[in-house]
Amino acid sequence: MNKINLNRRQLAMTVPALAMTSLAPMSWAQSAYPNRSLKVIVPQPPGGGFDFVARALAERLAKQIGQSVVVENRPGSGTLVGTDAAAKADPDGYTLLTGSVSNIALNMGLYDKLSYDSLRDFEPVGIAVSYSYTLMARNDLPFNSLKEVVAYAKANPSKLNYASAGNGSGQHVLAAALWHLSGADITHVPYKGAQAAYQDLLGGRIDLFFDLSSTARPQVDSGKVKALALSGAERNPMHPNVQTILESGVAQLDLESWFGYFVPSKTPAPIQDRLRNELTKVISQPDLQDLFRSRGGKPLNLNAAQTKALVQRDVERWTKLVRDIGIKAD
Repeated sequence: MNKINLNRRQLAMTVPALAMTSLAPMSWAQSAYPNRSLKVIVPQPPGGGFDFVARALAERLAKQIGQSVVVENRPGSGTLVGTDAAAKADPDGYTLLTGSVSNIALNMGLYDKLSYDSLRDFEPVGIAVSYSYTLMARNDLPFNSLKEVVAYAKANPSKLNYASAGNGSGQHVLAAALWHLSGADITHVPYKGAQAAYQDLLGGRIDLFFDLSSTARPQVDSGKVKALALSGAERNPMHPNVQTILESGVAQLDLESWFGYFVPSKTPAPIQDRLRNELTKVISQPDLQDLFRSRGGKPLNLNAAQTKALVQRDVERWTKLVRDIGIKAD
């Protein structure tokens, strides 16, 4: 009997020790994080807004943490392929996603059966910058304000058209929301990318086109197109004389496309905190903020709670609006 009691006491002491031993590798891995290269998935091809922000952050984050940060472009099906790959990645802190309004907020309303849920499957690490959109018109369009365009479109349904970089793109969703809320009837002409849309806008074959203000600026400054409105809540220093949609009075609508880093939501909290702290230091660097401003961006300096609130607000707002309007990606 004494022998049995002794074995039980031994067992009681052994089980916690084994448990601690099994947890040790995970604790060690977290405390040593990062001990190898990080990967940042960009769900768009090289050269666009996603890619620019991802590489600007990756270069500085690598210096901050003492490990390389490799940018991997994973385009396909708009932004679905890369975003889905990030959602399914091991939640170990070594795979990050470049997230924006496009793949985090708009996709939630554009697809009936999305392979990921932005609020369930991702946690924001940090939002670095936001960009407004500029509504451009062909030079010979006989209107000089958004209010004039809307008035004409109401009186002459389907006489005007607008371009986008494709069904479900930010340019498409923003414009469709504006025409819906203002009551304007304007025909959508989707293109395979912004470059083709610009060719027809400059050639006078397209009436209107929304694009990121940073990309639109050279065309506006050169006098090749007219800037009619800005999508941000405030005026953009790049186009200080151009009204916002809100100022025009035609609709209660504003949109700024923010960009930042996200991780799978199951990433351990200590690793999320480490990444968040290091990225905050990167985002606050004056040279990075100057770079964003030179490209027409608005640097953001948000704490963790503000970042999460911004993401949740835009996901909920744009999911509802996109579904109410009936916009589809296909």
